[in-house]
Amino acid sequence: MERLLEILQELHPEVDYGSCDTLVDDGILDSFDIVSLVTEVNDEFDVKIPASEIIPENFNSAEQLWELIERLMDE
Repeated sequence: MERLLEILQELHPEVDYGSCDTLVDDGILDSFDIVSLVTEVNDEFDVKIPASEIIPENFNSAEQLWELIERLMDE
């Protein structure tokens, strides 16, 4: 989770990722950020996020994204 938070901080250092759960809904993360995140996550955690998982619910908070990463690592 710590590395994920570092990746997120590189995108938008002004955001409190520990408490924000509306990253997509509030427009903090846009489509370019999502593409960057997917690429970074794929490389860093050796998982492939399928297109079907690229939905706002999985990217609205660091916690939701981490749950997705953990689930994909277990598969």
